[in-house]
Amino acid sequence: MLEDYHTGGRLATAQLVDLAGLTPDSSVLDAGAGIGGTSRYVADRFGCDVTAVDLSDEYCETAKWLNGLVGLRVDVQRADVTALPFGDASYDVVFSQHVQMNVADKDALYREAARVLKPGGRLALWDLVVGDGRDLDYPLPWADSAVHSHLSTPAGLRAAVEAAGLTVEHWEDLTEQVGAIMRSLPPSPLGLQAFVPGFRERVQHLTEALADGRLRAIQALARQKISD
Repeated sequence: MLEDYHTGGRLATAQLVDLAGLTPDSSVLDAGAGIGGTSRYVADRFGCDVTAVDLSDEYCETAKWLNGLVGLRVDVQRADVTALPFGDASYDVVFSQHVQMNVADKDALYREAARVLKPGGRLALWDLVVGDGRDLDYPLPWADSAVHSHLSTPAGLRAAVEAAGLTVEHWEDLTEQVGAIMRSLPPSPLGLQAFVPGFRERVQHLTEALADGRLRAIQALARQKISD
């Protein structure tokens, strides 16, 4: 959980990476990377070029420190995922895991992801969305209150991705599976509770909302069109 600050942890990361179809020649952007767990996993497993961006200076510095500890070369930059500092068609794959709940402007988020993807490139998504509409209990891992949470509905999420010009090729609701994983995880003495205040309470609220239908977990892959 320390490396993968999202629902399902490393298992969810591995499944999404498999879905994205990476090779050693892939150029990868981890957009909203946190402390860089996915970036390190990809760099270690495939040896490909990986760039990680996050808006938090603290997360970026922690990611750089961890990269150095394990001897992995990942380009870490502080950047806004709604205004990426990269040229058009720069990457084969963009990962976006548990990012949109922090971003009010979904159109800008996915428009930028689409812009930096090469023709035929893939946006790999692992995200939480609104479930049955009932109120959520806070704090949650990404927000202390509803004011700071920008969760989309499933339909809204898909519409925003498609509005960016991407074609959805895979869309799967994995709520039941990830809910079971979250309920079975034993407490860890080393985890994000070292960095995130009230972490156990946040995870408890998340787990309960997945179990009772207030939140849904979506895995998706969308592709940039290939130019004529």
